[in-house]
Amino acid sequence: MARYTGPKTKIARKFGQAIFGDDKAFEKRNYPPGQHGNNRRRGKKSEYAIQLMEKQKAKYTYGILEKQFRNMFKRATSAKGITGEVLLQLCESRLDNVVYRMGISPSRSGARQLVSHRHITVNGEKVNIPSYQLKAGDVVGVREKSKSLEAIQNSLANSSEVFEWITWNTSTMEGTYVSVPARIQIPEQISEQLIVELYSK
Repeated sequence: MARYTGPKTKIARKFGQAIFGDDKAFEKRNYPPGQHGNNRRRGKKSEYAIQLMEKQKAKYTYGILEKQFRNMFKRATSAKGITGEVLLQLCESRLDNVVYRMGISPSRSGARQLVSHRHITVNGEKVNIPSYQLKAGDVVGVREKSKSLEAIQNSLANSSEVFEWITWNTSTMEGTYVSVPARIQIPEQISEQLIVELYSK
């Protein structure tokens, strides 16, 4: 798959946000990348450029390719509710994202790898598709043989975030995707309306 594997701090600096999580390098240089950095005079961005930037930010944040993202937008358009909100809810319902939210992995890219390598189960069955869409009530767990993995143990030990739409049981290493999160519960700083406007052109 054509995943972005380049320097993540550079991308974070482009958007002016640490979209890949805590980043010491970003904190040191939280201005745009490039030879002139902070001193470069940047002209006023067009409406299209702002909308495109927001879409790119969402794609990099969730690690989704253009074709996948466009298909998700089509699904969001045909679903009930506000299109932009439904789009973000679809992103949040992906298995790799929920594994990350549960603290099983410290990053979405790490969560994607755990899923691809068959370390994760959904309702007791092994699932190796990172884009698998979870439904309310689905139980996500760590495969029995993988519970002792150092990467998973370290991640869970350092995880402190709690999300209202997810429950986690440390003793069984299982969590439940309780419900689809409301927009107010999604912490990502994404202006989904700009993405809707871009695709609606």
